[in-house]
Amino acid sequence: MFRKLARLIAWGRVGIGIVAVTTPSLVLRPWVGEVGDDVPARMLARTMGGRDLVLGLGTLRALSVSDAEGRSWVALSGIADTVDAVASIVAFSHLPRRTRLGILALTLGAAVASTRAAIALDSSTR
Repeated sequence: MFRKLARLIAWGRVGIGIVAVTTPSLVLRPWVGEVGDDVPARMLARTMGGRDLVLGLGTLRALSVSDAEGRSWVALSGIADTVDAVASIVAFSHLPRRTRLGILALTLGAAVASTRAAIALDSSTR
């Protein structure tokens, strides 16, 4: 079950990464509002999209080898999601009112799910 969850999260990360690299405003607007249309914000989204794309592809590759191989990639993805959640909490009052609860739920949910999957992969390889 947790292996499937880890793969699902990785595929989601690949998808978000591709969208962030190719159409960054689409990913940014719900998170930061209209400033997501600015050139510097789009550049930053592309760099974060590249991060997500690499983490997702690395996780999928590692999981195709073994759970033990994938565990660190899943855990590192959870750390990246945790950083996103903390950043969202810090900036919460400045995020668009309409989407900030959803963004916070998404980032926290991804952090918890990735961490839980990494722990489960760890316990299944002992």
